[in-house]
Amino acid sequence: MSKYKANILFQMTGSIACYKACQVISRLVQNGYALKTICSKNALNFIGKATLEGLTKNEVLTDMFAGKFSPMHIEISDWADLAVLCPATANMINKLSVGIADDYISTVFLAFDRKKPYWVVPAMNEKMYEHPTTQNSLKTISSWGVRILEAKEGWQACGKKGRGRMAEPEDIYSAIINSLADGDVNKKETGK
Repeated sequence: MSKYKANILFQMTGSIACYKACQVISRLVQNGYALKTICSKNALNFIGKATLEGLTKNEVLTDMFAGKFSPMHIEISDWADLAVLCPATANMINKLSVGIADDYISTVFLAFDRKKPYWVVPAMNEKMYEHPTTQNSLKTISSWGVRILEAKEGWQACGKKGRGRMAEPEDIYSAIINSLADGDVNKKETGK
């Protein structure tokens, strides 16, 4: 029996909102959840591996072909009880909606057991968020059972106010915890 409440796969794409995601990671670890992180190349332009490794006590995953070959996208998908993509850029959301699997995060998405919770937390400029492509992609992945924590109205990195700001850390944490408390992990284990 694991000493952790659940295994959470926390995936990050390139956005200034990575700093807010670290607050969520820290709180999850402090409250007894095991976390592993996958970062896109662009996410590492906003947050360092040392920060994430210090928070999670696990290596940051960036390359599924690093080291000896093994189907890492399958192994990490099987390990996780829940996955969250936070922050989720327009680029990644749109890739997921059409099944492009050309990096670690998008490949894991296709390999992830859809009976387990998968959260997407958008973070982007208002124009990118409201673009019909992005809105259609969010509707598409939502229809597959992906849970979307909608972007909020607020100040953005571009200096303008609009919808596209990532949800606050407390809201993200609560969504994840509530999802686990609703028995989603137990459904997977019992087959219900």
